[in-house]
Amino acid sequence: MADAIIRLHAADNLVIALADLPGGTILAGLPVALPGPVPRGHKLATRAIARGETVLRYGQSIGQATEDIPAGGHIHSHNLGMGPHSTDYAMGTQATPLPPLPGRTFLGYHRADGQVGTRNYIGILTSVNCSGSVARFIAEAAEKDPALSAMPNIDGFVPIVHNTGCGMSGVHEGYDTLMRTLKGYARNANFGGILLVGLGCEVMQVPDLVGQGRLRPDGNFRYMTIQGTGGTRATIQKGLEVLREMAEVASKVARASAPVSKLIIGLQCGGSDGYSGITANPALGHASDLLVRMGGTTILSETPEIYGAEHLLTRRAVSAEVGEKLIERIGWWENYTAINGGEMDNNPSPGNKRGGLTTILEKSLGAVAKGGTAPLSGVYKFAEPITSPGFVYMDSPGYDPCSVTGQIASGATMIVFTTGRGSVSGYKPSPCIKLATNSEMYNRMAEDMDINCGDIIDGVSIEAKGAEILDKIIAVASGERTLSEELGFGGAEFVPWQIGAVM
Repeated sequence: MADAIIRLHAADNLVIALADLPGGTILAGLPVALPGPVPRGHKLATRAIARGETVLRYGQSIGQATEDIPAGGHIHSHNLGMGPHSTDYAMGTQATPLPPLPGRTFLGYHRADGQVGTRNYIGILTSVNCSGSVARFIAEAAEKDPALSAMPNIDGFVPIVHNTGCGMSGVHEGYDTLMRTLKGYARNANFGGILLVGLGCEVMQVPDLVGQGRLRPDGNFRYMTIQGTGGTRATIQKGLEVLREMAEVASKVARASAPVSKLIIGLQCGGSDGYSGITANPALGHASDLLVRMGGTTILSETPEIYGAEHLLTRRAVSAEVGEKLIERIGWWENYTAINGGEMDNNPSPGNKRGGLTTILEKSLGAVAKGGTAPLSGVYKFAEPITSPGFVYMDSPGYDPCSVTGQIASGATMIVFTTGRGSVSGYKPSPCIKLATNSEMYNRMAEDMDINCGDIIDGVSIEAKGAEILDKIIAVASGERTLSEELGFGGAEFVPWQIGAVM
């Protein structure tokens, strides 16, 4: 049964099961029959591993054995722990520029500041949770309004609603992070206009958000407060009037050809399994490299889920300064989790573990594969505007909706999301392409998954699948709808990162 397992690196002392293997199974290359069952996607030892010995996957440490593991034994949470680990960051030693490729084009929405969007929504952005329902009422009324529904070139009206904006400190990190997030959404190229709605008495004051200059370079921006406008019904009526004015402007922008160098793609994974680091993640990494070679920008995030694999990124940093920025973020997270009674090895999640992942080191090594091999050109805080093209990193929690929220605030006009367990979500205003890591889940959830990467196990090359993903990115950027868009996702996944006390 040689085809029932896969070895990922010559130095590994384990292999991955590609099918459910019952106890007693005889596998080529193993000295004994399996002493017990090993589920699909899980690990088994190629030889006896002593307690305390380092366990290797991808040629990298994923932890230490917590007990003696026999040859053929199932390696998982019962006998593998994170243990102590040290890292050689080797700043910039592998920052080799990739050879450029001829550029391709897509049909997008050109904005006044030079950005190009993949969608043309009008957003109803809220400063505080207290204005969330009214923002939804305005969006619902707009969708039913005959004058607005007749407008060409508009994808819809999106209420951007959240559960913060008050009951928080008006200074320091949490406030600054929310400010960046709201401003980033207002400026995202997938919005053709923004109406900002506040209550009036909140901590995140509308005048502070608006600031001294225009929040959007095209000027298609309006704001109001419910208290100042005269209550719920008056705000809905006024909001509709404003949206009609804004829609007149936004509808005049039609899709036009743009180079793919204008694309900014958020790379995400959620509901990962033992196949993620073998199929979808490296395939997405190859697509990322192709896009970067054409001048585009890709964003890797989820700092708690690259923990233990950060050395693979610092070695690709274009400068020591860029590498140190990433390490500073790692240190911030170590302190943040410690003072809140957590630890960096709180991942993998229960679903990840059922899929075959055991320690955060193992999960992180697979997650980093989404970033391909391109040099790391920049490191940014959550929701900080991306200013350097190429492959970049944005700090964020590992919680997918929150991480994607930061990427969109930083400028992402599309999300590509790998999943092994079957995550379902969407992220307006940016379309989300879902990549399945295994064929079984893809077949079971085909209405949610745009591309199956499980066929890599059957012989499709990483390079061919990466090219397929790039083609899909360009098609979606040009207007093709993803399955999550067809299902109506995207109205509940705006999740700003809340840092600090809720008071």
